[in-house]
Amino acid sequence: MIRFIFVAATVILFLILSIPLMLVEFLIGKKNRRLRDVQSLAVIQCVFRLILWMAGVKITVKGRENVPADQAVLYVGNHRSYFDILVGYVTVPSLTGFVAKKEMEKIPLLSSWMKLVNCLFLDRVNLKEGLKTILAGIEQVKRGVSVWIFPEGTRNKNDDPLDMLTFKEGSLKIAEKSGCYVVPVALTGTAEVFEQHFPKIKPSHVTITFGEPFHTKELPPEVKKFPGAYTEEQIKAMLRIQLAEGQNL
Repeated sequence: MIRFIFVAATVILFLILSIPLMLVEFLIGKKNRRLRDVQSLAVIQCVFRLILWMAGVKITVKGRENVPADQAVLYVGNHRSYFDILVGYVTVPSLTGFVAKKEMEKIPLLSSWMKLVNCLFLDRVNLKEGLKTILAGIEQVKRGVSVWIFPEGTRNKNDDPLDMLTFKEGSLKIAEKSGCYVVPVALTGTAEVFEQHFPKIKPSHVTITFGEPFHTKELPPEVKKFPGAYTEEQIKAMLRIQLAEGQNL
């Protein structure tokens, strides 16, 4: 429980004590949004690295060279833990915003920082509002900020990491409409930090693999209509490798 208390206290203190900094970033954003984005991401990455250190999380990153260095992409990953977001933010090579559930927008201070680091809020019930989020994601990619989405729609609580929830096909619309690359991402070890023994936080070795990028329009005809299912299979293949390597340690 000690790790949980330290992590929770760090989050609460940061949200309260960073209010002046948050206001400064908002003002900077009115004149230079790119500068605001870069500075805000640096702040959040610093805080997330501290939290991961407190939690005892060690990260192995694979395939970072697969991520195009000169353009925004759509990251598509499996989702088993809140720590997926922390690991994702400290390993991406450039500006990136996560797609979060609409309910997160109601949390004071936290939602403000989420907006500063280009998070998008998705209404999973209202299709019209969901379309607005997709359109916002397309515009975000066009201005050079990557988007990270979890097509399972929620955290997968199944014991077997390979027993994933069905990917929602509409989740790749941002890539289809913007023409950006899709980068499949596989994560293992994050649920072992927190979710598997809530409310305790325990050390874990997390592996994150960035897969081969692809354009949806260049997929083979037999899978082109179902890019979500295709991406799901790419991620499962990477998960199998991660799990096999973990068993051999």
